[in-house]
Amino acid sequence: MAAPTTPQDLALPEPAASSGGASQTFKDLFSGAAGGIAQVLIGQPFDIVKVRLQTSTLYPSALAAATSIYTTEGPLAFYKGTLTPLLGIGACVSIQFGAFHYARRHLESSLPASQSQLSYSQYYSAGAFAGVANSVLSGPIEHVRIRLQTQPHGPARLYSGPLDCVRQLVRQGGVTHGLYRGQAVTLIREAQAYGLWFLSFEWLMNSDAKRNRVDRKEIPSWKVALYGGLAGEALWLGSYPFDVVKSKMQTDGFGQGQQRYRNMRNCFAQVWRQEGMRGFWKGLGPTLLRAMPVSAGTFAVVEMTMRAIN
Repeated sequence: MAAPTTPQDLALPEPAASSGGASQTFKDLFSGAAGGIAQVLIGQPFDIVKVRLQTSTLYPSALAAATSIYTTEGPLAFYKGTLTPLLGIGACVSIQFGAFHYARRHLESSLPASQSQLSYSQYYSAGAFAGVANSVLSGPIEHVRIRLQTQPHGPARLYSGPLDCVRQLVRQGGVTHGLYRGQAVTLIREAQAYGLWFLSFEWLMNSDAKRNRVDRKEIPSWKVALYGGLAGEALWLGSYPFDVVKSKMQTDGFGQGQQRYRNMRNCFAQVWRQEGMRGFWKGLGPTLLRAMPVSAGTFAVVEMTMRAIN
């Protein structure tokens, strides 16, 4: 008779995901790219509203912002600037999952004999590593997306498209201070956000496997989506003030008389002085509404894709 499986054994990730090598790395990257495409298609309308609320005082609520966008710019405005994130976020999420699983495998290989699985602080560290790796791409991609989302509509628009936006940003501020404006706060946000994202998801998945005495790959897809959605809520609740500062810096002007924020610290100080604590949570409502379906879709697509190709 086979020895009974212990709850600790059940909490381990599925074996295929833990194997190393170029083949597994490709699967991690491919699954992440599929999840990234799902993330953009689900979340773009919510993101437009979030950015408008963060960077403007014209709208008293998320509903007012959404109504104004729809009536003045039409329904397609909710997908304004989608091409950049569709290509870029697919690459970003691919890097997030690839880097997370790389870091996780590295940490697992160095576990002492007395420890059978990663601690949750180690899951956080692996997620933070994924966020830092991702920030190299996400910083300029989100900068361009925010510029396109907040520019005037119609003949008064500033940029003809993503490439024109990149050219103008580089011309006005160079690569470091133009295209990569706000990169310091982006790096901090990414590390904190994705540390919490992966930590929350792994805790929920492992707890379910242990509680129901099933293997991880036997957890139904609706639960994977639910836990992914809850992880998305944790991501934003733990990192939102950094995102507000990032958005403000990336919609700021260039040059004397047009630039409001000298640096990240100055932006934090001005938000606190002018708007108080509430200023750091402006637009949180639509962000949390967006986070649940977007993160649920991302993790569900990644997990199902990984199961299929494994």
